[in-house]
Amino acid sequence: MRPPSSRKVKHVGREPHRSAQSEARGQVGRGGGRLAVQREPFKAGRSGSASQHVLALGASARRSTRLHWALLPRVTMDVGADEFEQSLPLLQELVLGADFVGLDIEFTGLRSNLSQPQQISLFDLPSEWYLKTRQSVQQFTICQIGLSVFSSVEGETNKYVAHSCNFFLFPTTFGTLDSEFSFQASSVQFLNQYGFDYNKFLKKGIPYMNEEQEKKMKHSILTGNWRIRSSLDKDQIKVVIDEVTRWLDLAEEGEWMTLPGLSGRVSPPGLCFRAAGFQAFEVQLVLRQALPEIWTMLKDKGVVVKKVSKQHRWYLENASCDRESCWKEKILLSARGFSVFFQMLVKARKPLVGHNMMMDLLHLHEKFFRPLPESYSEFKLNIHNLFPVLIDTKNVTKDIWKDLNFPRVSSLTEVYEVLNSSLNPTKNSGPEIIHASKCEKYVETKYPHEAAYDAFLCGSVLLKVAHLLLRRAHGSVPIPECSFPTYLSVLAPYVNQVNLIRAGVPKINFSGPDAPSIRPPILILRVRRWPGVSEQQVYREFQNLCKFDVRRLTRSQFLLLTNKFKDARSVLKEHRGHPTLQVSLYRYWRHCPNVTCLLQ
Repeated sequence: MRPPSSRKVKHVGREPHRSAQSEARGQVGRGGGRLAVQREPFKAGRSGSASQHVLALGASARRSTRLHWALLPRVTMDVGADEFEQSLPLLQELVLGADFVGLDIEFTGLRSNLSQPQQISLFDLPSEWYLKTRQSVQQFTICQIGLSVFSSVEGETNKYVAHSCNFFLFPTTFGTLDSEFSFQASSVQFLNQYGFDYNKFLKKGIPYMNEEQEKKMKHSILTGNWRIRSSLDKDQIKVVIDEVTRWLDLAEEGEWMTLPGLSGRVSPPGLCFRAAGFQAFEVQLVLRQALPEIWTMLKDKGVVVKKVSKQHRWYLENASCDRESCWKEKILLSARGFSVFFQMLVKARKPLVGHNMMMDLLHLHEKFFRPLPESYSEFKLNIHNLFPVLIDTKNVTKDIWKDLNFPRVSSLTEVYEVLNSSLNPTKNSGPEIIHASKCEKYVETKYPHEAAYDAFLCGSVLLKVAHLLLRRAHGSVPIPECSFPTYLSVLAPYVNQVNLIRAGVPKINFSGPDAPSIRPPILILRVRRWPGVSEQQVYREFQNLCKFDVRRLTRSQFLLLTNKFKDARSVLKEHRGHPTLQVSLYRYWRHCPNVTCLLQ
């Protein structure tokens, strides 16, 4: 299906002549045809308001020049283990030259099927919600990350180019490092419905690890205290050692052989060996330990095994270009995989934009930084130090949607379509967004729930909503020349405010205390002539009228809570004088069993 027609979404043409591109990449600064990259990071401290962070970032952005769209580096849209390492320099260049980065993540599952007390509810404080959700994040993993890097176009007014990439990920397996994760059937069906390629996830996923896993792996590699973990890998390694040993019996010193496929994925006879990047290093490490009269090198066509004397072996082991310690550091670097790019993203200090991005942030912390702490406040502080400027488009649009008289919507795609339609009064005067040339498939076709496409929608929604807010702020006064720092200034009230689904508060503030609840009041239900009634039975009794979260207070009393004021009013009106189910407003000092016991 085609998206709503709009002149605002196009794609950039082919790359410019190589010489011009090479010249541009070699120079930094303002000038015709030269690449200008913001190198000075935005330094975020542990204190300071969100608006101060935004103003500091805006000032930094104004000091830097902008990338000319024709000189942006090109990275393929779908990046797996085979393409990742060679793409890293270009990805870094993209991020350093960006105004902001759109993010979306797909998971193998969302929430564990926990017992009733462990399920999230509107009664939860943010800290309670966090501890419950933490269990699910630890159980499931990331299968795809989508990034859409937005950069303003040099020499153009209010024009942005978006470069979108899908990264397929798979946890690092090396030695004793062997992660466990679950699949949730509903999540698998959901992604499969939208064409998700599980083969790319399972077979070509980029490895990654968090800092704690990296520390353990580094210790194991540098001390030599590691071993092949899976029985399948042991079988494959045995095949390789047997093959090399047979060759050694007949080979002369100085002769060599190639194990084809080990540069990417090796395929010994009858076996399929997952050996992307660092796993080829692992094979070499095993061969060198097992066979003292050989030397190995990693070449384009595979691992080259050479027969050498003991004296030559000693020389090679101590050569400056191939010392064992240096070589093991290379293994670690390759094993870190996507975590290397995560650190680049953190150091770049660019605003991170998502839609309903709380689960994304939890997984980023758990998978690439450190295991999620038990302390909710520590989690908030860690995220704020990693990403000082967060903008959740769900929180922004939820706040302003009714004021703009837009139709009710429930998904990111629907939000984008409304903002891209004639219902948006600034549709023809707002920012112009173009796709980079490698991302042309998004020009004509929708790809909902493909991570990079949703990341692109997040960034587009942000720019369009910011322009609406800017116009509303100026009223009939002409809007000054638009720039991303100007947009950030009108978005300041929403910075670091991330939407929260089903909790006692509607959002989390990552740069300060959470705001008090603005939910409807808690109701109390008194049940008569219904012995042994359960929370589930009470829920079913009211579900046709409206949806309430139910929590037992006493044997015959239950607390009811909804996130809609009209539902609370409706139930109060219908059941205030009900003979069996009497509903009234809950008053802590009157109804709490602990308080009433003290007052008696």
